[in-house]
Amino acid sequence: MTTQTERAATFASLHVKGSPVILYNIWDAGSAQAVQAAGAKAIATGSASVAEAQGYSDGENLPFEVALANLRRIVRVVDVPVSLDMEGGYGREAEVLQANVTQVIEAGAIGINFEDQVVEGAGLYSIEEQVRRIQAIRRAAEQAGVPLFINARTDIFLQAATATHNEAHLLEAMERAKAFAGAGASGFFAPGLRRADFIERLCAESPLPVNIILLKDVPPPSQLAELGVARISHGPYPYRHMIEWLKESARAALG
Repeated sequence: MTTQTERAATFASLHVKGSPVILYNIWDAGSAQAVQAAGAKAIATGSASVAEAQGYSDGENLPFEVALANLRRIVRVVDVPVSLDMEGGYGREAEVLQANVTQVIEAGAIGINFEDQVVEGAGLYSIEEQVRRIQAIRRAAEQAGVPLFINARTDIFLQAATATHNEAHLLEAMERAKAFAGAGASGFFAPGLRRADFIERLCAESPLPVNIILLKDVPPPSQLAELGVARISHGPYPYRHMIEWLKESARAALG
């Protein structure tokens, strides 16, 4: 049986520019088992999926202890590395983040998504504050002795309408990628980024492997690989597709 440190190293090694790891995001132990059985090399939760499956809305409305209990069940039933979508870390200050991440590592995760939007607030954290927050998480991982994969997410593109994405947005994303790398992040996640030319430039400039979420109008996986993407995720869509199937099946059964 592999150790948590070995699983963390394996997970990091899957992030190859031009040969991206595919993460088909799950929400509970049963969905994790199903996706592993389908051939997944790693398991990653989606915060919206986990929350909605428990009757909550996204945005750290799911109690942290419930998220941890769900994580423990997932880790217990799969053999591959597990990454947790931790949203904004369920806290703003360094000491809170460190305590929370320590619990996530103790629960068995080897990676997290960590976003720069201000949860239950407005806008994004400044680069300087987000750097301090990432540094706090890295300290917690070092103290735990696990090389946690910190997938540093920027919400620049999610908080701007797709039609308005421009050079300034891209340049800010590049600046954040470089700053987050210096703070100890392991990957850079730019959900909402759709333009192939911007994706290619971000992959070329980012010192971190780039993660793109597969939306309907995003280039297909084969093209994303050619653009230099190292990680492709599916976010809440596997759960929501399943729920739509369930609704339709229920309607048919209930007549």
